[in-house]
Amino acid sequence: MASINLNTVVKRYGKTEVVHGINLDIAHNEFVVLVGPSGCGKSTTLRMIAGLEDISGGEIRIGDVLVNDLPPRKRNISMVFQNYALYPHMSVRENLGFGLKIAKRPPDEIVRRVDEAADILGLTELMERTPAELSGGQRQRVAMGRAIVRQPGAFLFDEPLSNLDAKLRVQMRTEIKKLHQKVKTTVVYVTHDQVEAMTLADRIVVMKDGHIEQVGTPMEVFNHPVNTFVASFIGSPPMNLVPARIAGGEVVLADDTRLPVPGRLAGRVTDGQEVILGIRPDDMTPVGHGIHDSGEGAMLSLPVELAELLGTETLIYTRLAGQEAQGKMFDPRDVEPGEVLEFRVALDKVHLFDAGTGRSVRLD
Repeated sequence: MASINLNTVVKRYGKTEVVHGINLDIAHNEFVVLVGPSGCGKSTTLRMIAGLEDISGGEIRIGDVLVNDLPPRKRNISMVFQNYALYPHMSVRENLGFGLKIAKRPPDEIVRRVDEAADILGLTELMERTPAELSGGQRQRVAMGRAIVRQPGAFLFDEPLSNLDAKLRVQMRTEIKKLHQKVKTTVVYVTHDQVEAMTLADRIVVMKDGHIEQVGTPMEVFNHPVNTFVASFIGSPPMNLVPARIAGGEVVLADDTRLPVPGRLAGRVTDGQEVILGIRPDDMTPVGHGIHDSGEGAMLSLPVELAELLGTETLIYTRLAGQEAQGKMFDPRDVEPGEVLEFRVALDKVHLFDAGTGRSVRLD
């Protein structure tokens, strides 16, 4: 069993604090993704779990063991890095077995574990090649295989797909998810790519400036962001966020565009309150071309500035109360700039955030 528990963990470099007393409990066999922009503290947090960075305060436990002062080799973890870190002069087989050899495991055990890892990752036909003879995806599989053979309690991944092209990243996401299902152990995975986070995670940890903003399942974080940062970071394309105020039961935008306050939020806002209106592009669709054409809705006539045809959908750029906004058409057709479309806003899907705190009004 390898649960991971962070209790008020702090990291300082000199007088600069970069991780601010975070708390996080990761269950055995859970796949948790730390996601956020560059400099948010996610890789530093991972490296503290691994023992590659000393912690400045708090406690880290792996299983039931306090590991604050344990070196990496004694923490029962394996780490997969962004740059693979393979030995160029060794074959795939030698790379896979090197850690076990250094640990002085019996030769027959090394062969067995290496062959098992190669079978799981489809490397059996590549065992005698060197890293120079492998593709990027194959090298990444070797790096994962080297972690598997150690049979750790937890895998730590530090942006492992960032060096791969777009198509290969999609393939490797699938490989990593399958790997987790096969080896059934704890995974902590760091990325700045919210699509990776959404597709891989059992739970997502959204970080900003050394703080944890929200923890939840992908759908909880997507459907119920706690603040404007999470709302804008999770989702592709991001949520439209437009300043507004509440007046007479309506959400009033800067150009006097008005939308009814959604029924589920009516009791959570007050007249005169400054808010941020949040609408995902999927929930602002031309009439007759959306997926939310029933339920509570409101109409907006908006001009098309640009349309991107994406095959199964068209992403439409427009302006809402003077700022850029995006909507989606789910029955694609050619749309010309300057054309005015009647958009239907799914009011049961929109969000309101307090303008002062950025916090979702549903939490107040």
